[in-house]
Amino acid sequence: MTGPSEIPTQKPLLRVLAGETVWPPPMWLMRQAGRYLPEYREVRAQAGDFIALCTAPDLAAEVTIQPIRRYGMDGAILFSDILMVPWAMGQSLRFAEGEGPMLEPLRDAAAIARLDPGQCVVRAAPIFETVRLVRAELEAHAPRTTLIGFAGSPFTVACYMVEGHGSRDFAAARGMAYADPALFGRLIRTLVEASTEYLCAQAEAGAEVLMLFDSWAGLLPPSQFRRWVIEPTAALVRAVRKRLPSIPIIGFPRLAGVMLAEYAQRTGVQCLGIDTSMDLRLAAAAVPPGIALQGNLDPLSLIAGGMALEAEARSILAAMRGRPFIFNLGHGIEKVTPPEHVAALVRLVRTG
Repeated sequence: MTGPSEIPTQKPLLRVLAGETVWPPPMWLMRQAGRYLPEYREVRAQAGDFIALCTAPDLAAEVTIQPIRRYGMDGAILFSDILMVPWAMGQSLRFAEGEGPMLEPLRDAAAIARLDPGQCVVRAAPIFETVRLVRAELEAHAPRTTLIGFAGSPFTVACYMVEGHGSRDFAAARGMAYADPALFGRLIRTLVEASTEYLCAQAEAGAEVLMLFDSWAGLLPPSQFRRWVIEPTAALVRAVRKRLPSIPIIGFPRLAGVMLAEYAQRTGVQCLGIDTSMDLRLAAAAVPPGIALQGNLDPLSLIAGGMALEAEARSILAAMRGRPFIFNLGHGIEKVTPPEHVAALVRLVRTG
């Protein structure tokens, strides 16, 4: 009789999300498709601007596949951006070199009313074509690799929409949540509606797992975290599951800290992405054993490489042995990361 980790026909990442312990653990890395790879930079130059790359299915599919071709990752995450949802609803968006995303700030009811969640799926159609192309490529050439679709969680996307750009504290967005919770709540509900359609369309095009990125969840105190992170995420998960009952969902409430357990219990996700600051053993003790964990190597250790990288990776593996676990970073790959360090990490994790 074969044990769970010896079943040859299923994808390792999907098995972990179904509650199995697979060892060595499956792995992929946040931002694995991106600017640290020379082959990505070639495609990026070909595309022109970033939005053009995200909406050119052939190019976006190529970028998504590049780290699978190079490293043989167990997960391929769609190459796109969390701000494609506001873009698809009609908010102006551009990516300025060296400055990050720039949006027309939403500061009043009239601006929010101009958003059109009904157009989200229509305008984002090229992104779903990318999903179809990637899924076909994986089935043909990397059948053990799982395709991951994603969206930003409502709070984090709302932060950018209100602020109009990146920020360390997103004071305008958080201020709106306190001063005019009805208005901020209207924006959050609009995002839940649009993101539900967007995620379901990705799954219908071939995404096998969905991930919710809440990069700025840790800015909020507990009462606000419950209202603007947990409740909208739970509503989004329920809405997706109503249409796609079996789709696995990974939640990544970055810097959630002590709120991690409540997030796990109330949102309905199958897996928790853990950021670099969290001790994995504490996270494992805090959340139900059936919920898989994903994380949480420091991206800077990946830049350093060598013994520092090996020590950090082995510590994570030791902490997670015997639990459903996906090896990943605690945040995205930095653009100065040497590709050979990623290859070394893959070899290390593969040996368990």
